Amino acid sequence: MEKVTLIATATMGLEAIVAREVKDLGYEDVQVENGKVTFTADVSAIPRANLWLRTADRVKIKIGEFKAYTFDELFEKTKALPWPDFIPVHAEFPVIGRSVKSKLFSVSDCQAIVKKAVVESMKKRYKRGWFDEDGPFYRIEVALHNDVATLTIDSSGTGLHKRGYRYLHNEAPLKETLAAALIKLTPWKPDRPFADPFCGSGTIPIEAAMIGQNIAPGFNREFVSEDWHWIGKERWNKARQEVEDLANYDQPLDILGSDIDHRSVELAQNNAMEAGFGDMITFKQMQVKDFRHRGEYGILIGNPPYGERLGERAEVEQMYRDMGETFKLLDTWSVYMLTSHEGFEELYGKKATKKRKLYNGNLKTDYYQFFGPRPPRKE
Repeated sequence: MEKVTLIATATMGLEAIVAREVKDLGYEDVQVENGKVTFTADVSAIPRANLWLRTADRVKIKIGEFKAYTFDELFEKTKALPWPDFIPVHAEFPVIGRSVKSKLFSVSDCQAIVKKAVVESMKKRYKRGWFDEDGPFYRIEVALHNDVATLTIDSSGTGLHKRGYRYLHNEAPLKETLAAALIKLTPWKPDRPFADPFCGSGTIPIEAAMIGQNIAPGFNREFVSEDWHWIGKERWNKARQEVEDLANYDQPLDILGSDIDHRSVELAQNNAMEAGFGDMITFKQMQVKDFRHRGEYGILIGNPPYGERLGERAEVEQMYRDMGETFKLLDTWSVYMLTSHEGFEELYGKKATKKRKLYNGNLKTDYYQFFGPRPPRKE
């Protein structure tokens, strides 16, 4: 097998960032659609994409795509796909599914039909009538959208946001993939100061440290496709060696995370230690109106409380006013805030240079971007 078609799934609004990451890995044949980035590459792209993509949710292998208006059509067209090229004889291969705006709306029926079709395809190749399914794990997905069925195998296993450093988190943690995207949407470079005044369990500062030192987000975890014989240990070892070679552990960083809650600060410190940045990120307990920084031309990113809960709104709105006053002192800094509160700009006291719609979980939010002056060019 020389080439595979891969789908890097993405949260709505992050597709362009995922596409840029895919291209940065050297893969140019890229198509961007809602919620996914599709690209064709050689098999070594599977370990590399899983290890390096910071803002994608998963990496899936596309086995086939076709129109399916009837269950017979779904069965026959699925059966005709080259499943045994990917799935070995002893593999465990459960099927999950989803259906949106399609005639075949019963997900459980679609899953059962796809499972049966894959078994029939494998019976033909392997010349046997029964499969024990006691070997490596290959999770198949049938996704129906507007009567088009897309059949994939998930190569990631646990979602890519699970980096392996966050064993503990606070109530509503920001996904690591979204945190990385918030950073990628700024012009931050590792020679500039970076701060998060609502650090919670430390996700944004830790993701910034990983970006700053060019550490692959998947360096500290395992992937389901590491057990797949047709990828092989050699490709995985080579990809992990590349990760090690490209990391810049000597890059100094000026990263600060602060929070009003001392428990969050302790949590963030523990997570930073787990990620290997214990001495590199400074965490402090302070409320936002006390926030100060001596650095210049820094980037400040925050995911403050949104005031969604009953009784919190007035307190949150006062905090937004305090932020506006406090951040005026950071006159060379650029400020980026994620919130679902539609009156944020008015409360903050300044109109954003730019706004971008993003989803934090199922919540529709805006990413308010207040650009500061550009740092002077270094001679």
